[in-house]
Amino acid sequence: MARVAIIGGGPAGYEAALVAAQLNAEVTLIEATGAGGACVLTDCVPSKSFIAASNAVTEAKESVDLGVEVDAPRVKPKAVNARVKQLAGQQSGDIAGKLTTAGVTLVDGTATLADCEGRTHAVRVSPRDGEDYTIHADIVLLATGATPRVLPTTPVDGERVLTCRQLYDLDELPEHLIVVGSGVTGAEFASAYLSMGSRVTLISSRDRVMPHEDRDAAEAVESVFRGRGMDIRSHARANAVRRTDDGVEVELGDGTVVPGSHALITVGSVPNSEGLGLAELGVDTDDRGYIPVDKVSRTNVPGIYAAGDVTGVHALASVAAMQGRIAVWHALGEAVRPIKLRNVASNVFSDPELATVGVTQGDVDSGKVDCRVVKLPLASNPRAKMLNRSAGFVKIFAWRTSGVVAGGVIVASRAGELIQPVAIAVEHRLTVEQLARTLTIYPSLSGSVAEAARQLMEY
Repeated sequence: MARVAIIGGGPAGYEAALVAAQLNAEVTLIEATGAGGACVLTDCVPSKSFIAASNAVTEAKESVDLGVEVDAPRVKPKAVNARVKQLAGQQSGDIAGKLTTAGVTLVDGTATLADCEGRTHAVRVSPRDGEDYTIHADIVLLATGATPRVLPTTPVDGERVLTCRQLYDLDELPEHLIVVGSGVTGAEFASAYLSMGSRVTLISSRDRVMPHEDRDAAEAVESVFRGRGMDIRSHARANAVRRTDDGVEVELGDGTVVPGSHALITVGSVPNSEGLGLAELGVDTDDRGYIPVDKVSRTNVPGIYAAGDVTGVHALASVAAMQGRIAVWHALGEAVRPIKLRNVASNVFSDPELATVGVTQGDVDSGKVDCRVVKLPLASNPRAKMLNRSAGFVKIFAWRTSGVVAGGVIVASRAGELIQPVAIAVEHRLTVEQLARTLTIYPSLSGSVAEAARQLMEY
């Protein structure tokens, strides 16, 4: 029986553990924060639960345009945060139950790599309660994730200057939230707090929010943000964040000082690779601390794999989970197919949402790919008009010579759901004709996907 030790219980770790147990391995998973790791307990699950509450507020506010009288919706922060934490804890408990039922030994604690003994690896386990001990494994998977990045000039205190993991401890909505960083996390929380009634200032060092996303999509989302009253400071860099007597102030690079009640720092993340004993065993890390892996999640040391955010491959739970599964399949001799990162669909849970898959507009504009493009505004979609949710568009790319769907970008209130048929088309190399000839419900938002495909057929 193969022995597998997994350090870290987020999506990469727990999905790998379930696969290993299914393949009759003896599995030990060590996690310090609880089953599901930070993704479930402080990051993805809580943030999307929080955003769901903000979406409900937006829909209530906009229902008056549908002829529905609704009293002014009021957010109860304590109730929202209690629900967020309850759902996160419930999900963690469900995962723990799954792991235990599968026969995985789940350890509440931390672990480090120790010296190899022959062809096996020693792992030093430090349980929360009890003495340290050593286990031996044929395969070790490092799935320790990442932590929100903080800067020396932005000291986080958990009260007024916060990371996204500390928001759920606030008893009241921030009167004026200054979000430092306009990437995905910054945009999501800026959108959510704006909808809930906070005044929001978003500090963006680039020319637009979400600078790494499709330009058309990012500009469409930013237009909605501005229309709802968000103060977006473009080409601005936060030099320092300071506490004041009754709030915070953010000093920008040009000397401007922006006062607010709270500041949220969303300037990326750092991998949790320190303290694992990597250097002692010769496991490579790059200059930022990420653990490089190949297409089947192997590190440079035989028998040691890594998956998830600690690898820096793609900060998505879906990618982390698949990396973990692939690592175990490969390690235990099963057939594997490496992830095609180009085919991975991703979603920004702002309002409206921004979903992408496949090739990008940048690829087309630079001549890197030879694709045809069609972009349809949701304002022409009957279902979007009925729902009063017509901000956004559907954009589809197709290879010019074959007509195969190459990618897509969707901005819509439920873009994360709408992107799925496009993702299926990209993954299975369906043509625009096949996508266009698939019947859609009328009226439906997905009708715009089929319509875009039909227009691509006409080229």
